[in-house]
Amino acid sequence: MKILVLEDNERLSNVIKQALVAEGYTVDCFFDGDDASEALGNGYSCFILDINVPNLDGISILEYIRYNHSTIPVIIISSNHDLEKIQKSYEKGCDDYLKKPFYILELVQKVKKLCVVKKQYLNFDEEYKYDFINHKLFKNDLEIELTKKEILFLELFSSNLHHVATYDELEEYVWEGEETTLVNIRSMIKRLRKKLPGDRIVIVKGMGYSLNKNVTLC
Repeated sequence: MKILVLEDNERLSNVIKQALVAEGYTVDCFFDGDDASEALGNGYSCFILDINVPNLDGISILEYIRYNHSTIPVIIISSNHDLEKIQKSYEKGCDDYLKKPFYILELVQKVKKLCVVKKQYLNFDEEYKYDFINHKLFKNDLEIELTKKEILFLELFSSNLHHVATYDELEEYVWEGEETTLVNIRSMIKRLRKKLPGDRIVIVKGMGYSLNKNVTLC
């Protein structure tokens, strides 16, 4: 699972990263709100945001996340103890708020509660498996190259294996909020199917796509 951390205190950012990496997470750190905002669509499963950072502030980024990724957990960390700021953070959709200074263990426990590490592999058959942690598809031990959109599509099934990924969900997550067409979606699925064993991606007519019942998580 990949986490974005926005914290302009480089020392604290490094401590947070080391603690989360030790728990099995992949962590990208940003010290500037503008830089973080440009990376929001890169397949993150959790966000940790400081409010007072250079340029775009954490609450503005929270608003953008909630507009484009309504269910991804967001934890606000801030030295701002102003009740109005705390209230605004919850109104804009944060899942938890942690006041500085805090124990790193406290943040790690909140992350583990909200941002559950997924099972590592999506098994298509005895030969094919997708590694969620490293974002790689393998046939036996040979890696099969995937595009970013193909990776994001597979990530949709990491916590809810046989749900139907609707066209709206594909546009929001795989196309990162950009408008697309059914032709583009179908073309991406067609290319991905060629990299997988037969009939593992199922068309749900009028709704979207799901995975064949033979696909498992482990």
